[in-house]
Amino acid sequence: MTVDMTTTLAGVEFPNPVFTASGCAAAGQELDQFFDVTELGGVVTKSIMLAARSGRATPRMAETPSGMLNSIGLQGPGIEAFLDKDLTWLADRGARAVVSIAGGSVEDYASLAQRLRGRPGLSMVEVNISCPNVESRGQVFACDPRAASEVVAAVRKATEPGIPVFAKLSPDVTDIAEIARACVDAGADGLSVINTLLGLAIDVDTMRPVLGGITGGLSGPAIRPVAVRCVWQVHQALPDVPILGMGGIRTGRDALEFVLAGASAVSVGTTVFGDPTAPIRVLDELRQALADRGFARLQDAVGLAHRPPEPAVVTPDLGLELTGAALDDAEPAIDAPGAGGYAR
Repeated sequence: MTVDMTTTLAGVEFPNPVFTASGCAAAGQELDQFFDVTELGGVVTKSIMLAARSGRATPRMAETPSGMLNSIGLQGPGIEAFLDKDLTWLADRGARAVVSIAGGSVEDYASLAQRLRGRPGLSMVEVNISCPNVESRGQVFACDPRAASEVVAAVRKATEPGIPVFAKLSPDVTDIAEIARACVDAGADGLSVINTLLGLAIDVDTMRPVLGGITGGLSGPAIRPVAVRCVWQVHQALPDVPILGMGGIRTGRDALEFVLAGASAVSVGTTVFGDPTAPIRVLDELRQALADRGFARLQDAVGLAHRPPEPAVVTPDLGLELTGAALDDAEPAIDAPGAGGYAR
C-alpha cells in the first residue's frame, strides 16, 4: 500500500515528516556519509548563536538508564561561520534546512533572524528558547510566558515572510500549554515539542556531579512518555497549530505515537549516536506502520488519538461494558453462568 507521507508545516510542504533533531547531527554533513540527507523532511541544525562559543566544562555527557545527559553548552562557530560553511553546504546539497537559533537576549535572537533573511536553502527557523536570559537574572526564556513571547515576536518580525518560525518548548514548566499559547499569540507559526529535561547525575565513587556543568539535558527513550504527553496537551489546547514532535524516538512506532498525539512531523535525535541511519530507518518504519493500519495519508493520522471514545455496549447478562475491538474479540462465554454474555 502506498502512503502519502507529505506534510505541511505552516504553509510549507515537506516531502515527509521525519527531521533530524537539533544538537544531534551538527548541520547534517556527518550523517550524509550514511544516507542521503535530502531524503529527509528536513535537517535541523545545532543551535547557532551570534558569536563563537566554546561551551561548558568537561565532562559533557553521561549515560543514564535508557537515555543520556548532555551539558554541551551550545558550543559553536557563530553565525558568520555557520552561514559561510554549514548553511551553504546544506543549500548546495539540496537539503531543506531548519536553522535553530539561540541567544542570551531578545536582541540576540532578532539579530540572528535578520542574518538568516534571504539565505538559500532555509526552509524554517526553530527558536531555541531554553536559554538563560542575561537581562533577567538568568531566567530561562522558555519558562516564562512573557519572556518567551518577546523572543518569538522579535524573531517573527525579523524573519523573512513565508519562512515559518517554530518555538521550541521546554518540558520543565508547570503548564506547557500556557507557554505554547503565549508563543503562538506572539507570532509563532508552529511549535517544536520538546527540548530536553533538566537532570543531574552523581558519581557515587567521587561523590561529585558527573558533568562538569553539574546539570544537563536528559534525552533518549526515557523521556518519550513525557514528550508524548506534552505534544498531546499542546495539540489539545491548540489543535490548528502544527507541531514538530521529538523526545526519545527510536522506531517508526515511536514516531507514530507522536503523530497520533498531534505532531505533523517528528525529529529523531539521541538514537543517532548508536545508529547513524536512524532517521531514514524511522521514516521507512513509520511509512510501513501507517500502511499496516490502513492509512493512505500521513495527514489522516495526525491527532487521531484525540477522537472521542467509542460508545460502550452494556450486556444485560453480566453488565460488562465492551467497546470497539474488545467487543469484536470477545468470545461467547459458553461454560459460564448466564451463557450469552462475553468472556474477557
